[in-house]
Amino acid sequence: MGDNILAINCGSSTLKFQLIETNGEITTLGQERRLASGIVDKICGAAIIKFTSENGERLTENAEVDDHGEATHRMLDWLNSLSSLKTAGLRAVGHRVVHGGNLFTEPTLINDEVIEAIEALSYLAPLHNRPSLMAIRAARESLVPAVPMVAIFDTSFHNTLPEQAYQYAIPKELALKHRIRRYGFHGLAHQYMTERYTAITSKPIDQTKLVTLQLGNGCSVTAVNGGRSVDTSMGFTPLEGLVMGTRSGDIDPSLPGFLARSENVDIEEVESWLNTRSGLLGISGRSRDMRELLEAERQGDSSAALAVEMFCYRVRKYIGGYLAALGGADAIVLGGGIGENSPEVRARICDGMEWFGLTLDQERNAATIGSEERISVNNSRVHVYVIPVDEESIIARDTVRCLYKHLQK
Repeated sequence: MGDNILAINCGSSTLKFQLIETNGEITTLGQERRLASGIVDKICGAAIIKFTSENGERLTENAEVDDHGEATHRMLDWLNSLSSLKTAGLRAVGHRVVHGGNLFTEPTLINDEVIEAIEALSYLAPLHNRPSLMAIRAARESLVPAVPMVAIFDTSFHNTLPEQAYQYAIPKELALKHRIRRYGFHGLAHQYMTERYTAITSKPIDQTKLVTLQLGNGCSVTAVNGGRSVDTSMGFTPLEGLVMGTRSGDIDPSLPGFLARSENVDIEEVESWLNTRSGLLGISGRSRDMRELLEAERQGDSSAALAVEMFCYRVRKYIGGYLAALGGADAIVLGGGIGENSPEVRARICDGMEWFGLTLDQERNAATIGSEERISVNNSRVHVYVIPVDEESIIARDTVRCLYKHLQK
C-alpha cells in the first residue's frame, strides 16, 4: 500500500481535492508533492470540472452534478483511470468537516458512530456538514474498507479560545442546554497561515503573535498567540463577524425578530436573507464578487463603492480590536481569494495604520497576486504578509498524524 493521502475539501457548492505524497512522513507545509488536484465547482447544477495530474493528464468538462456524493464518485473514477495513479495506492483519505461542535476537537478516525455524530451536528452548519457527509459516504462506497478515513474539523483550531472569548452573555443554562458558544470557523485556513508564517520567518511558534485574515466569499479574522487561537470573528455560526460576499456579519441581535414581524415572515426566512442576500451583494445590489465591485466603483457606482468601503472598514476595526486583545502583534497575515489577489483591498484595509507601526510597501503590495510575500516595508514594526492558503495540505498532514496516533494506541 502506498503512502498517498487524498485530501477532500467540500464547500457548500464545491469539491476540491489534492492527492499528496507523504512517504509515511509528516511533511513541511508548502513542500508537499502533489500527484493530482482538482475542483468540481457549482455542484447541484451545471457544474464545471477541472482535474489535473502531476504528469499533465487533465479532465476539463461541464456536466450536471447533482450533489457532493456524485462529485466524489466522478473524482475517484478519474483517479482510477489515470495511467500513473491508482486509488488502490491510497494510504488514507482526509475529509474537511466544517463543524465539530464541542464533540470533535481534533482529527478523528471515521467510523459509523462518528458519521452519526457529524450528522447530529449538521443543524449547526447545514450548508457545509451535509456536503462533507455525502463525500464521506461516497468515498466509503467506492474504496475498499482497508482505506482509513479521517475527519479534519474546521472548528478544532478554535478549541483553544478562552472562556471570555467563546462565551456569549446569555443565561448560562440556555448556553449549556443548546451548546451555544462561539465555535469559530475557517480553522484550517488560520492554522495554515500561522504555521507557514513561522516556517518562512523561522520564528518559534510559541513566541508568535499574529492577526490572520481569511478573506474570500466567506471572511474571518483570528487572533493567534503562541500558535493558539485566542479570539475569532465567526461565532456560533459562520454568519457572525466581517462583512462577507452574501453574509451580513455583525448586526444588532434584535434585527432578525424585527424583520420577521415587519415583513410577516418566519425567522428562517430572515436568516436566509442574512446568509444569502446580504453582505457585499446586499449593500451593492449587484454582486458579491469584489472584482466586479471594484470595477463598478471605478465607473461611478456609489453603492458598489459603499460595499467595498464597509468591507474594508469592518476588517480594519477587527484588526484593531485583536491587536488590543493580543497586546500587539508580529504580523498581520492575509489569505483567501480577496486577501491573496486584491492589492487594492489590502491597501485600503491597512490605510491609516501607520500610527501603530504598520507601513505597506506599495510596490511589493501591487506586485503580490496569488503569491507568498511580505508586503510591508523593511522597518515596519508590525509586518504584513500574504500567504496563499492551502487547506488540503493541513488535511493531509493531520490525517497522517491521526493515523500514527491511532496506531500507537
